[in-house]
Amino acid sequence: MTGLPSLLVTRRLPEPVERHLADRWCATFSRDDRALDRAALAAAMTGHDALMPTITDRIDAALLATPGRRVRIIANYGAGVDHVDLEAARAAGVVVTNTPDVLTEATAEIAILLMLMAARRAGEGERELRTGRWTGWRPSHLIGQGLAGRTLGLIGFGRIAQATAVKALGLGMKIRYASRSAAAPDVERALQATRAPSPLALAAECDILSLHVPGGAATHHLVDAALLSVMKPQAIVVNTARGTVIDEAALAAALNAGTIGGIGLDVYEREPAVHPDLLAHPRAVLLPHLGSATIEARTAMGMRAAANLAAFFAGEEPPDRVA
Repeated sequence: MTGLPSLLVTRRLPEPVERHLADRWCATFSRDDRALDRAALAAAMTGHDALMPTITDRIDAALLATPGRRVRIIANYGAGVDHVDLEAARAAGVVVTNTPDVLTEATAEIAILLMLMAARRAGEGERELRTGRWTGWRPSHLIGQGLAGRTLGLIGFGRIAQATAVKALGLGMKIRYASRSAAAPDVERALQATRAPSPLALAAECDILSLHVPGGAATHHLVDAALLSVMKPQAIVVNTARGTVIDEAALAAALNAGTIGGIGLDVYEREPAVHPDLLAHPRAVLLPHLGSATIEARTAMGMRAAANLAAFFAGEEPPDRVA
């Protein structure tokens, strides 16, 4: 393996991906599967030619300016790159890539799962049964709401939002969306989707609000107290995007006050910490960031990252370059 580019992979990946990487580069894997601390990331910057991080690894300007840095490419394992300072990477001459497309269906499935669980109060029911509190069937027990005929509001209308819309149509839902630009007319026709003038207007009219925007300063606390205040009292908020898109304190306050009907979250503002009021609330369906957690998606993500590395070290433009 001498002479091959040196690669550090910060977390455990599916076995086929690790085998593929080990066959092609001098690859080092994080065997304890824990997020690297800052010192370990700094050491990686000087000890390897390439880094394959995940969302749990914050690569800021100071790390990119580490004296003696060897890393020339950051092949991110994931589509979102708000944990990497892209401007600093460009200034440092470090290439950054991501893995778009391959996690679309898996994340859309989780969005639909959260909608169903929150609307039908499935989390409450499972907790009741598992703790021995279920006393048997009765007509008034844990009555939820069906999704057929309900309006699904999608903030952001990219690949994952559109895949979610396809699945929601199969459940008989109506599709509305808010985004900076309108979708192509053929996409709107195919998804029977109409565009709202703003996220605030969308929030006021929908029964389920599902978030599909990237993280970063532009979307930080997009869902805040003001937006939550216009929602229907039975409405449900679903987030499979980035935790920072929601002001968790405002969300907890709205849930506790009964001004919204429920929530379904897969991502959190300060992962892995979750606001204690959300943890305690019966109408909160909470998953531990499982959006892309299918063997198909997680393997494809790794292979996509590997393809970016292969192109870079062959002197070619990586197909998924973002910086």
